[in-house]
Amino acid sequence: MKKFRKVLDGLTTSSPGGGTIGSPSCGSAAGTPTAAAPTPKEIDVQETLVSENFQLCKTVRHGFPYQPTALAFDPVQKILAIGSRSGGVRILGRPGVDCFCQHESGAAVLQLQFLINEGALVTACADDTLHLWNLRQRRPAILHSLKFNRERITFCHLPFQSKWLYVGTERGNTHIVNIESFILSGYVIMWNKAIELSTKTHPGPVVHLSDSPKDEGKLLVGFESGTIVQWDLRAKKADFRIYYDEAIHSVSWHHEGKQFMCSHSDGSLTLWNLRNTSKPIQVTFPHGKIQKDGRKESCKPILKVDYKTSRNSEPFIIFSGGLSYDKAGRRPTLTIMHGKAITVLEMDYAIVEFMTLCETPYNNEVQDPYAVVVLLEKDLIVVDLTQSKSGEITRNPPRDETNYERNKDRTKEAHSDIHVCSVCDFRSFPVFENPYPMDIHESPVTCTAYFADCPPDIIPVLYSIGAKHKKTGFSQKEWPVSGGMWTLGSHTYPEIIITGHADGSIKFWDASAITLQMLYKLKTSKVFEKPKPSEGRAAELADDDPFAVQMVNWCPQSRIFCVVGISAHIILYRFSKYDANTQIVSLEVRLQCDPEDVISPSENENNPCFSEPHSGSHSPQAHHQHPVSPAGGTPESFKDSTPCLKVKDRVVRVPPGYQAELVIQLPWIDGEPPQQISSLDINSAYGLLAFGNCNGLAVVDYLQKTVLLCMSTLDLYGAADPYQRLTRSPRRNRQSTSGLTELSDNQQSVDMERSKSPTSVHYPTSLHNDPRVLPEPVASLRASHCSPVFYLLDNVKGPGRKLSLPTDLKTNLDHVNGHCTSPTSQPCSAGKPRVPMGPEGPRLARRGPGRPPFRKAQSAACMEISLPVSHTEGYASRRAMLQQLHGVTMYSHDEHHTATPYCWSDRESRENSFSRSRSSSVSSIDRETKEAITVLQFGESFGRKSDTLPTPCLWVGTSLGVIILIPMSIPTDQEERMEEPVTIGPCGAVLMLKGSVLRFGFLDCTGAHIQSPYEVWRDLNAPEDPDRPRKRKLVHYSPSSSQDTCGEGHLAIVCSERQAKVFLMPSQSCLFVHNITESSFVLRADVVSVCNSVCLACFCANGHVMTLSLPSLRPLMDVNYLPLTDMRIARTFCFTNGGQALYLSSPTEIQRITYSQEMYDNLQEMLGELFTPTETPEAQNRGFLKGFFGGNAHTFDREELFGEAAAGKASRSLAQHIPGQGGVEGMKVAASGAVGELARARIALDERGQRLGELEERTALMMTSAESFSKHAHELMLKCKDKKWYQF
Repeated sequence: MKKFRKVLDGLTTSSPGGGTIGSPSCGSAAGTPTAAAPTPKEIDVQETLVSENFQLCKTVRHGFPYQPTALAFDPVQKILAIGSRSGGVRILGRPGVDCFCQHESGAAVLQLQFLINEGALVTACADDTLHLWNLRQRRPAILHSLKFNRERITFCHLPFQSKWLYVGTERGNTHIVNIESFILSGYVIMWNKAIELSTKTHPGPVVHLSDSPKDEGKLLVGFESGTIVQWDLRAKKADFRIYYDEAIHSVSWHHEGKQFMCSHSDGSLTLWNLRNTSKPIQVTFPHGKIQKDGRKESCKPILKVDYKTSRNSEPFIIFSGGLSYDKAGRRPTLTIMHGKAITVLEMDYAIVEFMTLCETPYNNEVQDPYAVVVLLEKDLIVVDLTQSKSGEITRNPPRDETNYERNKDRTKEAHSDIHVCSVCDFRSFPVFENPYPMDIHESPVTCTAYFADCPPDIIPVLYSIGAKHKKTGFSQKEWPVSGGMWTLGSHTYPEIIITGHADGSIKFWDASAITLQMLYKLKTSKVFEKPKPSEGRAAELADDDPFAVQMVNWCPQSRIFCVVGISAHIILYRFSKYDANTQIVSLEVRLQCDPEDVISPSENENNPCFSEPHSGSHSPQAHHQHPVSPAGGTPESFKDSTPCLKVKDRVVRVPPGYQAELVIQLPWIDGEPPQQISSLDINSAYGLLAFGNCNGLAVVDYLQKTVLLCMSTLDLYGAADPYQRLTRSPRRNRQSTSGLTELSDNQQSVDMERSKSPTSVHYPTSLHNDPRVLPEPVASLRASHCSPVFYLLDNVKGPGRKLSLPTDLKTNLDHVNGHCTSPTSQPCSAGKPRVPMGPEGPRLARRGPGRPPFRKAQSAACMEISLPVSHTEGYASRRAMLQQLHGVTMYSHDEHHTATPYCWSDRESRENSFSRSRSSSVSSIDRETKEAITVLQFGESFGRKSDTLPTPCLWVGTSLGVIILIPMSIPTDQEERMEEPVTIGPCGAVLMLKGSVLRFGFLDCTGAHIQSPYEVWRDLNAPEDPDRPRKRKLVHYSPSSSQDTCGEGHLAIVCSERQAKVFLMPSQSCLFVHNITESSFVLRADVVSVCNSVCLACFCANGHVMTLSLPSLRPLMDVNYLPLTDMRIARTFCFTNGGQALYLSSPTEIQRITYSQEMYDNLQEMLGELFTPTETPEAQNRGFLKGFFGGNAHTFDREELFGEAAAGKASRSLAQHIPGQGGVEGMKVAASGAVGELARARIALDERGQRLGELEERTALMMTSAESFSKHAHELMLKCKDKKWYQF
């Protein structure tokens, strides 16, 4: 424990934004105090956090495995494994048992094989490597690896209770690997020996390997070309060979070993009998019909078939694919043939793999299948085969395609209520309810929020409301994947994860104890009218995602919930346990930038200039939404004031849960879409909501439903503008024939040029005299008001609009697309403009009401954003990332320097100074800078230096690194609060940092975290109780509570993209400053509680996760954890209390991490056990006759055939053995909780000694009993010795 004492002697106070913040002392290292005026006060803070309190590691991954490729199931342990294209393996058991493993190579997983009931898993990867995973520890690790050098792996097969793995290759050879040592055997089945010598063609890769159920010494080898060989392993020769015309995809045995079934590329199934292999005994086209000319119609390949027998019914034949080609657009199907009945299950996504679950692990017994696990491209379903219903689709040959289509339509229509597939109540076989959170990506995730240590009553309330809308029609049986063990650990507390989606839905998840369970789903689209294709601007949004969620703000204590949508709207929700009839109040806020902020093209496109001025208001405006009669204005003006979405203007019935109370919308103005909302904060104690974008700030009183403040960012400063920008001219009319401004989509705008350092470039003298003339570098550029998110999406070809960052950004964020983004990098050459500025260029680049303002929602799930050089030349990568991140056109203070391709030495000398040259040329450029509001926070603070008591304040952070404090006066009485207006005072303090401001935090003078005040939740729809009237109950965390010990004031922590500062309020003195990064920038930052203390957690674009102590900003942890490869991570990464964080690791998965040593130590207890000791079921007694006539299957000794003594050693060049780290990792895992493990070992030892003592006592009693029994038996024998038989 280290005690920091900070004596504020000799500190010099200065004007806001003046020399105190910009002085060289503020640019010093972390923990170095600045200078201030003499004061007798001192801050006495005991910082308890040290570096040993932090350890970064992954905890658990939730969601559906992204891009799955393989599937395996252990029928004894009852655990399921799923492999993915990125080299990940998810192992699932009972709810709570969920483990993620990752191959370091990142190669796709081709096949998975469990060592049944052995606690091990074999993975075959696309880099031709086999891996053996140890599952007997909570975190599986690789024990052995075997890398094939000369051949490519195509298929693997591991017989039950065997330690020899068969490996088929692309060359057609079959190798054998010892699982225990992971060494290749010298026994090889060469392709040229498997086929006949007279065969002139290569049989192709091995696509199937299986041992005969009748005799384990016979191996069935299937080649892609249609050749099937049964190889006698003892005799080392082929028993029979089958040559079929169609390619083979899979083979399945009958359990008696006398027949097997093959699926082929022409959509046929063939059944073969071992007695006569010259031709199949049956050829069927399950989905084919005979055409008029007598030929079979062509069908799609049947990719896999399972032939399973049942004890009490006819066999099951289950296969995927095989539909006819005659109709395009058919959905993937799984077909279940049970006797003469055929059930076709249509799926929503492509089938990757399926596996039939059987009661027995032995392949020579009656299988009795009870379920089918179907792995889809984006879902996992399990079909129950035991609860058969009436009404199945039954078709007998000859088949009529019309009836079949009718049956398919009936199936599809009847099964439409289950979202995972198009099959449900009408089908023969119901599906199991999936207990895992596999539907996170039901609609693409666009934002996330993470709340730890929530009020304990919020989770049961949300679950009870959400349970009323739970889907029904599932199988009544328990989920069949029930392996492993999981118990609720002691280190748990209520946690909630909120995900926003592209369709406007919000999902609340219970994330307690590293699990994830769906609690409640909210659909924001129900607030609006459905867009009709025939209606104006709604037609432009019909095919897009106008309801996509951009950000959320939730107060768990008051249960107030705010949603920001991509259509520039905000919805405020209140929680109620009762349904109600309500009318949603709608407000329109005209928060649009002035025309002075853009450059309108003149009639001559090659010589753009500013438009002529006209009189008008300078600040944004706000008004209520009212119906406007046609006579109230021109149609054009009515169109321009229309919001993107129409709120329901009637009384609606809302169910219990979150109920919409207020909708705030930004309308179109002058044919321009509203800018995206970049920041939001709500405070239930004040009853206020604040939001901002790149145009300005608005404050709304949601209790009185009024707009209190709607002001541009520049107007917020008043006379305290640190950049001393000139007062703008009045609003001017635009000269355009269409009434709309022609704007180019080129993102290299004048704003970027004007944001350069004033001393970095000198413009011609004529620019000083005429502000309308643009500098030469800007002459060919025009401003754009469209969001860069949509700009990028507009220029991406293809239906998916899938984007990802460029390759160079994955390794180095400093140089992208020819622009220099690192302060220490050398200048780079600028690129060419994207839009051709010919006669057709401006017309094609025009954006107006005729062009949709919002493209496909920028889903965080699909944001593998690739910014191709041809599309992004013209702006720096850092700006592109920030624009993608915030969804608005933003300019950070850093870009006054980094966007300039001039010498860096000039900037270095100005880095710690924010003064501005006042030349006329600089004025003409700086006055056009758009400054976005990046962060907002309400709280009790000191708005001015002269304040003696804390008052409600709004902290405002901008993209230029400026912090503005806005004091407010709020009536305290409940009745007055609803009637008297809230007054907002003039601008208070103005502080500054380097880079865009990201986060605010507040501490008292003892270092304790000060939370924002809130209102205790009350249900406004509950019945009135005369004895207990509903009154507002406010909870305040005032910084003045510790005045007696530490004096007045509090500490304000401000973090930007570049640095963090700690200010003492109200003196506004900078106590500590830390430059977080110079070569990168911070994406996410938050003040979080860890180990009963607080720290500042940061996530940088270069992948570093850092923590800084508070208030001294001393570095505690800096780990290069996750390189930023796409914007999905940047937009979804979020910290929370307890040392936890999360991000969207793929479009379908949430990865949770911890940076707390305490949680790292307890993680082993929280994770589930994958392996549980279970007795292997005994094989059925085959009987004397079956054993006599069934061959000598049990006399096969693989060790004798494949061992080194008999088969010799394999060639060393064929495969390379790589020892794994499984044993070492196991030791590390055990050592991580050494104290707990020793304690448990000691307890286990004591229990063992106690059991041994009890065993010894029982042994002694048994010996005594045996002696007594022997004695009595001897006496009885003597007594009866001489008696005759008739005497008994």
